[in-house]
Amino acid sequence: MTRSKTLSNEQIDALEAHLAGILRPVTPPLDVVQRLRERVQALPAQEIVSRLRGDWQRMFVVLGGVMSGMLVMITVARALYYLVGRRHL
Repeated sequence: MTRSKTLSNEQIDALEAHLAGILRPVTPPLDVVQRLRERVQALPAQEIVSRLRGDWQRMFVVLGGVMSGMLVMITVARALYYLVGRRHL
């Protein structure tokens, strides 16, 4: 069994004050910041739109393929059930 313990507001304030005294902000190295800036560049709006349109088309093709595959599997399973399963009943 788990036991939950709630802290009072005074305990939370004391904990926050203690952590504020211990923890200090850390500045990342400049090369890390530069690499992140290069990776997270603002793309032109036209490129974003073209990517979304291409992804939507691909998603619909994949979704259609999955649905068709499921339909074929269900049809085969029903056919096998009716051909083989009825004999045993």
